Amino acid sequence: MPRYNAPFEIHVHGQLALRADVVFEQLQEALKPLWKYAGARSLTDAASSSYEDEPGIKFDQEEHLLQMCWTVAGDDDFRQVLDEMCMNLNELAQAGAAIEVTFYDAEFDDEDEESDAESRDDFVMLFVGPDPAAIMQVQRDLLVQDVVNMMERHFDGAELGGVVAEIDKLFSQRFDDLVNSLQLGKPPRGSGGGHGGQGHGGGRKPRHLH
Repeated sequence: MPRYNAPFEIHVHGQLALRADVVFEQLQEALKPLWKYAGARSLTDAASSSYEDEPGIKFDQEEHLLQMCWTVAGDDDFRQVLDEMCMNLNELAQAGAAIEVTFYDAEFDDEDEESDAESRDDFVMLFVGPDPAAIMQVQRDLLVQDVVNMMERHFDGAELGGVVAEIDKLFSQRFDDLVNSLQLGKPPRGSGGGHGGQGHGGGRKPRHLH
């Protein structure tokens, strides 16, 4: 059911490329934590945002895209919903993507600001993707973008190749450490055992863009 007097207005924003074989029913099931939290009976019922000027949750089946610009009233328990949603979307993703979630303090107003009271606003950046390499690629690209934008205030962009190369080294090491940790967790060959969810860990490395 809708949450009245909720302490936060929560905005979810992002775009995710989906596999070409994904159909609406699969996406509806993946996003079930979201629409159930909103008190709806289906994704279609919950797709509209709390604000009319926001497009809400849209599935472009022709372009294989999930687009979210959607606000819902809620509390801190929405963070658990986000964890479930990300795990579900990993199974449908074609590539890595970032999802921005902003918690706006619904009880904070101009009078609070004038009295030096602190807002409970919060911002969370989530990452989804078909495998660790795809997720790390998005994290790497965002970090490079932030660092370059900041440093271009003082240096020409052509001077920053070494900085980008060092960032790539950090992500390459992180990926190698992840692969090694997953390999250590695998049973000896021929044992017949297996560990669910680890099979995609040793795939391709993130590509390095210069």
